Amino acid sequence: ELGVLVQLFDGLAPGGGSSTYTYILGDTASKECIIIDPVLEQVDRDLKAIDALGLTPTLAVNTHCHADHITGTGAMKRRLAGLSSLISKASGAKADRHLKPGEAVRWAGGRRTLAALATPGHTPGCMSFFDDSIGCVF
Repeated sequence: ELGVLVQLFDGLAPGGGSSTYTYILGDTASKECIIIDPVLEQVDRDLKAIDALGLTPTLAVNTHCHADHITGTGAMKRRLAGLSSLISKASGAKADRHLKPGEAVRWAGGRRTLAALATPGHTPGCMSFFDDSIGCVF
């Protein structure tokens, strides 16, 4: 089941101009969502999009350790009680949960799973996340 899949882009002003894609994945049954690679300058936009979809964010997942993502996740955590942050252990970044390659990230009451994949190169500890239920890698 596809559920909700929203791709957002941080392009030129207004915004941070980071050329970052942010993803919102939502589960229609539980109304939970996760956000992948939020950007600090787009937190308001992202939270408005999540609210408009009627979803509750539970996880903020970062694929790599860049300041715009880490601070974006921090800003979301300050505004959303119960939001947990995730990033690769090898990144050296602070998070509620540190992931290792091959680990499963379960959400929506266990109905949905992301597989953590090591994809080195961009920054130390880079990861991608595979959602088998929709056949997408983020």
